[in-house]
Amino acid sequence: MKPMAILGVLLIAIGIAGLAIDNISFTERKTIVDAGPIKVTADEQRTIPIPTIAGIVAVIAGAGLLFMGRAARG
Repeated sequence: MKPMAILGVLLIAIGIAGLAIDNISFTERKTIVDAGPIKVTADEQRTIPIPTIAGIVAVIAGAGLLFMGRAARG
């Protein structure tokens, strides 16, 4: 399989995952006070939204690359 076709398949998979998952959430630990042996930390919840259009564009671009990779082969 050509690299362009592999990239197309990866983009399609990422696009489908982006359409299935609304957002990515993670916890970030920040150091608030660092005074010698005393450390005060706080956990902050972060959320990164994934736009639906990004998933659609990834699927369409992946399909285009897959098609171009197969057309170049044969």
